Amino acid sequence: MNIGVPRERRPFEYRVGMTPKGVQLLVHGGHQCYVEHNAGLGSGYSDREYADVGAHIVYSPDEAFMRGDMVVKVARPMDEELDWLREGQILAGFMLLPSARRDKVARLRESQVTVVSYELIEDPFGNLPVMKPLSQIGGRMCAQVAARCLENDAGGKGILLGGVPGVAPADIVVIGAGIVGVEAARAFVGVGAQVHVLDRNLSKLQAIDEMFAGRVVTMVSHAFNIEHMCAFADVLVSCVRVSGERAPIVVTREMVKCMRPRSLIIDVSIDEGGSVETSRPTQHDEPTYVEEGVIHYCVPNMPGVVARTATNAFLNAAWPYIRLLAAEGVEAAMVRDPAVAKGVTIHRGKIIDRRLARQFSLEA
Repeated sequence: MNIGVPRERRPFEYRVGMTPKGVQLLVHGGHQCYVEHNAGLGSGYSDREYADVGAHIVYSPDEAFMRGDMVVKVARPMDEELDWLREGQILAGFMLLPSARRDKVARLRESQVTVVSYELIEDPFGNLPVMKPLSQIGGRMCAQVAARCLENDAGGKGILLGGVPGVAPADIVVIGAGIVGVEAARAFVGVGAQVHVLDRNLSKLQAIDEMFAGRVVTMVSHAFNIEHMCAFADVLVSCVRVSGERAPIVVTREMVKCMRPRSLIIDVSIDEGGSVETSRPTQHDEPTYVEEGVIHYCVPNMPGVVARTATNAFLNAAWPYIRLLAAEGVEAAMVRDPAVAKGVTIHRGKIIDRRLARQFSLEA
């Protein structure tokens, strides 16, 4: 199979859809890889490293797309990239289609491609193996983001996360006890902050209590509990996710109004639509804005600026599925491994994910 590896065009997206080692494995498997010039530069990989393992370096983005029977990306295609798709291709990446515009989903369908959404690949135990490492990275980044945003010169209230003897640490509220929430809690506990985690799943809260030996306060995420916690949080991390659907709003504008001035909201759910009513997407060059007197950090691709780590982490997990798709094609891969079938949202122009079809009122 011919595999295209284009350079990511989304602003501040430094990751790449395939590493040189991955290309080497594909070439040894009998496949041809067409890597766009400088595609790996943001992740620290040069064209020479790709060429040395058998990749063909191409110098126009449309060629990287059009030569590929399968195109491996990181982020959902930009508008211009949709023009370079051709009928029958496999397009793989973190598509996050529930948070996309309706017209973009319609164009993907009209292009007659098959879309494999990495974030929906699900193993028999309900785990999301490709999404997991990026969730871990996003969670761990929350502490370093918060530390910076709380500094005075960044507009924050001038709080040290861990405090010092005689001065209390920051109060951190994490909504959502999934992978992101657990890793965020771990990072904040590690710097000495006081951490509270809310979730509607009592079993998850019990697991967190055991994991952190009681050092983390746990609460059920009823609306009245969230409202209460907002009132004193220095940092509110919202990482609520419903697989295959837009993130639900769990923090209302009225709750945000209850927060103390220059407190910080990190809406990790923003890549799936956001779970805070006052959230809107930002970018790494201007990651924050102030609404209702509260600082909001709402960057959808947080791991995009730790590209070397993030690229290797997600491709470690994605590799078995990429290899299977390349070797057998999408239909056989879906039969061979149900995890792949879970990740296919559009197949040859037909939306097969009923949740997506229902959300955008498009024919399934």
